[in-house]
Amino acid sequence: MEFLDLKKQQKRIRKPLEKRINKILDHGAYIMGPEVHELEEKLADYCGVKHAISCSSGTDALLIPLMAWGIGPGDAVFTTPFTYVATAEVIALLGATPVFVDVYESTFNIDCEKLEIAINKVINDGKLKPKAIIPVDLFGLPARYRLIDKIAKKYSLKVIEDAAQSFGGSIKDNKVGNFGDVAATSFYPAKPLGCYGDGGAIFTNDDNLAEECKAIRIHGTKKDKYNSEMIGLNGRLDSIQAAVLLEKLSIFDEELEMRNEVNSYYRKYLNNAQHHPKGYQSAHALFSIVLGSNNKRHNLIDRLSQKKISSVIYYKFPIHLMKAFQYLGYQKGSLPISENLSHSIISLPMHPYLSEADIDFIVNIIKSK
Repeated sequence: MEFLDLKKQQKRIRKPLEKRINKILDHGAYIMGPEVHELEEKLADYCGVKHAISCSSGTDALLIPLMAWGIGPGDAVFTTPFTYVATAEVIALLGATPVFVDVYESTFNIDCEKLEIAINKVINDGKLKPKAIIPVDLFGLPARYRLIDKIAKKYSLKVIEDAAQSFGGSIKDNKVGNFGDVAATSFYPAKPLGCYGDGGAIFTNDDNLAEECKAIRIHGTKKDKYNSEMIGLNGRLDSIQAAVLLEKLSIFDEELEMRNEVNSYYRKYLNNAQHHPKGYQSAHALFSIVLGSNNKRHNLIDRLSQKKISSVIYYKFPIHLMKAFQYLGYQKGSLPISENLSHSIISLPMHPYLSEADIDFIVNIIKSK
């Protein structure tokens, strides 16, 4: 059983997708063609924001707003260590300092009480200037943005919603893309809305920020593509990837409901999964359970593998203990909840086309000794 089954989805959209791709081959605008502009309009409309700016990856979607704000050496950006490395990587690439904040044991998202403690510690140390917060909507579940925004306003910080896994999620009536000053998502193939390569998008209601982000993604150009007005990068989206996303977006809400049904069925039998607070709707990018120890996890991986069921560990190493971030001086035990999760979490197959029989088969293996 595959961890992620894209073949059934592709079968649904193949004919209209081939028609779109043939149109691109005819008009020849392979980068930033009309499909890209159509996609941006539909993404903005879907999320209910003024601006959706496509780009070449979820990493660039995080990096570009930080560049627009001029974040760099001497600045502190607060985020979680229990996520994919790109969240912290973009901070370090600009010469700013990632400050890691541990997560809630229940939701795996950034702990707001510990966030404020970390901000005050940086202020009292006086070595760095707090500039921004990058909360992560882990596994598709939005972070606690009401509290995060309150903290951000108190300390005059910017907020980037790392929605790489949560496109389609919501808090009450507000969809992902509306939280913070700006949101960034990924269209990596494994995401709930994914293309057949790499891609990402930035969402904001700030007109000035949107214009800066648009310029940065095309080498810092605005009026003349051969005259850079600021330092930028090559962050454009290919037209073929936009075509894939347009067709997937047409069935996205249906697939989101199917993911919700898969999640609900899993939870009938498994009570050690990520907690979803009332009023929060996850995009169900992953279904992860926490076991008692690393040994129990490896035992389960072996038993699933024997039955040809794929599983993945997200995330095996918390970022603060990775070799690339040793220069920050974190030690084992610094962020215990993130470290414990890394030693005991496992992600099970999750996609819209899992059947109840598939889930029953997986659950029976988990429950067997």
